[in-house]
Amino acid sequence: MSAAAPFSNCRLRVAPEWIDYNGHMNVGFYGVAFDKATDALLDRVGLGIAYRRAADASIFVVESHMVFEREVAEGEALRFETQVLDADDKRMRLFHEMRREDGNAVAATNELLCLHVDLSRRRAAPFPESARAGIAALAEAHRALERPVRAGRGIALRRKPG
Repeated sequence: MSAAAPFSNCRLRVAPEWIDYNGHMNVGFYGVAFDKATDALLDRVGLGIAYRRAADASIFVVESHMVFEREVAEGEALRFETQVLDADDKRMRLFHEMRREDGNAVAATNELLCLHVDLSRRRAAPFPESARAGIAALAEAHRALERPVRAGRGIALRRKPG
C-alpha cells in the first residue's frame, strides 16, 4: 500500500441541516464530517463496517481535537486529507484537514487518537495483522510529509507579556 501524499478519499457537500443560526456549519457537524473522513481511512486499511460485522471489533475514538480556521457555508464542497501521524499495535493517531474545494483553503483540522476494541469484551485489543500492515505502510509513507503545524496542539489563552 503506497501513499506518498496524505490519504484523500472523502468528499462531501455541506447539507442545509448542518447550518446553524449564525449562518455557517454548526460545530457538531464538523465532527460528523470528520467522522466520514475517518471512515474512509478505516475502509482503506480494512477496519470499516464490514470488518466490524465480521470480527466483532471496531475502532473507538478516545481523544479528539478540532480547530476551526474558516467558516463553511451551506452547499460548499469539501474534501479531506488525512495523515497517519503514529501507530502501535492497538492505537493510531490521525490528523485530518478539511479543505474547501473552491480554493483549497483549510477550513478546519481534527486530530484523533483511535483505539482498536474487541466489542465482545469492550476492551482494547491488537489490530489484526492485515490492518496493522496497512496502517504501518501509511504511517511510514506519511513520515515523509510535512508535520501538520496544529498536530499535538493544546488549548491555551495566549497572553502578551507585560
